[in-house]
This record gives sequence, structure tokens and C-alpha cells, in this order.
Amino acid sequence: MNKDQLDGFLDFAKEKLGFAFSDINLLVTALTHRSYVNEHKASAGEHNERLEFLGDAVLELAVTDFLFRNYKNPEGVLTAWRAALVRTESIGEAGEKLGYPPLIRMSKGERNGSERARQTIIADAFEALIGAIYLDQGYEAARKFIEENILVKFQAILDSESWRDPKSHLQELSQKLDGQTPNYKVLKEEGPDHDKLFTVGAFVGNKIVGSGQGSSKQIAEQMAATQGVKLYKKQLGERKAIEKTGSKNHDGAKN
Repeated sequence: MNKDQLDGFLDFAKEKLGFAFSDINLLVTALTHRSYVNEHKASAGEHNERLEFLGDAVLELAVTDFLFRNYKNPEGVLTAWRAALVRTESIGEAGEKLGYPPLIRMSKGERNGSERARQTIIADAFEALIGAIYLDQGYEAARKFIEENILVKFQAILDSESWRDPKSHLQELSQKLDGQTPNYKVLKEEGPDHDKLFTVGAFVGNKIVGSGQGSSKQIAEQMAATQGVKLYKKQLGERKAIEKTGSKNHDGAKN
């Protein structure tokens, strides 16, 4: 690694993390993908999978501790909240916001790979980064990092109800508003067997209420259901607004 590359890691730690690593190699390792090591066996050193293993455990502990101490909800709800906070999409977004993706060392093939693969690499690096902070600075520094980058999203997750299983939520709404249970149909399959992309539609009766894409039918169904939930919640909001207006007009007429 040349001086300019090392300076990039040093600057990231100072500007984005707010401290200097005692062992900068921990940060470098956290942002090194297995593919880079395979491509540069003589000089690359270690990849980040061991740090990812450690960071995943620290992340789960910090999030679990936060939820347990601050909320009295039953175990099932706390588990769903935790899953929403630590899912790949959530920590991948946090990684993008931190701005470390350009620093991740990966092979040319991975760098030019699919967006789905890229997001997974970014999310894995986030967990590895937690592991590196934990080893270098201690648990409290790692917990603070998690609080500032992950736990800050919790209120938005509560407000949007994105922690709920979207298929169950859609079924609840469709039965409430239309008296019908949704079903799912594959609309399109693309790509080779090892890298399939499915497009699935969520239907209530003959009406499509949402569509989604994913690397498996299950993921695509979840995405379609999420769209359907948004549609029904919009309808519920409009219905409540109409009822509220009607109630005001009725009260005005009585006066």
C-alpha cells in the first residue's frame, strides 16, 4: 500500500470516526474484501471476514441492550425491531453515508459486479468496521459508533412500521379494506441460474397493489408486499381525511 492509499484510511478515521486508530491495519483489514486478497496474495494481508464475525456480535449486543433498556415490549416485537435495525439494507445505507465504499479493497470483478453484490460487500464491511473499532478502542467506542449510525434510525423505523413483516402487514390491510387475502405471482425471471432476478406482483383479487424485485422469489414477494402496504396506508390516510372533513361539516351543520 502506498502513502496516498494509507492517508485515505487515516483521513477517514479522523474525519468520519473522530479518532486515530492505534493500529491502522485493523481499519485496512476491515475494508479489505476476500476477493482482493485472492487477487493480491503476496501483498494483501488478511481479509475482513473474521472482523465481520466479531462486529456482527457487537452490533447485535449493542442494539439488543438499547432496546431492552428503553422499551418494555414483548420479546417478539423487540426481535422484529432488532432485525429491522441490523438488516443488510440498513447497515449498507449507513456505510454509504459514512463514505467508506471507495476505500474498500476488492477485486476488479467484484467492483464491476451487480449492485446487490456491492451492497452486501458494503454491509459486511460495516460489521467488520465495528469489529475493528471494538478491538482498537473498546466496547464503549463501538457502542457509540452504532448509536450514531444505526440507532438514530429507530424512530423512523417505528413511524413507518417498516419493522413489521410486510406480507403479514399487507394481508391485515387488504382484509380490513377489501375483505380479500393477497396472492403473489412471478411476473418475470431474468439472468442465469446463479444470478437470477425475479419480479413478483402482489395481487388483491385481480388488482395489482405492488411489485418488487429480488434475487429470490421470497425477497421479491417481500418487496412487492412493501409496496402494497404503502398503497393501502395511503388509502387509509385519504379515508381518514375524508371522514375528518365530513365530521367537521356535520358539526358545522348542527351549529
